[in-house]
Amino acid sequence: MPSEKWPPELTPLPALTRAEGEVVDRYLEVLDLLGRINPARTQGTYSALRAAQTLALAAAGLRDALTVMHERDEREIYGGTLARAMRVLDGERRARRVMLPPEPPN
Repeated sequence: MPSEKWPPELTPLPALTRAEGEVVDRYLEVLDLLGRINPARTQGTYSALRAAQTLALAAAGLRDALTVMHERDEREIYGGTLARAMRVLDGERRARRVMLPPEPPN
């Protein structure tokens, strides 16, 4: 009987409060939008314009998520834990779209 091959297990998210999870989600949403707006990487003005229009709403969502954390007395941001969560959610790839692309060889 052939052995079944299971897909590799996904890295689990670290334990986050609901508010921390919301901050991570909203931050990555803003990051995705900035990547779509990046003039060094975008192909057309219309998609960049739409992303820029949505960015204001996404930034407000991030602000609101941080406000909830603050109101719940979650005063500290645990950067290492949140960075691990963002890596699990493909944050490194998403962040590269915000950066300038490498210069082509001459």
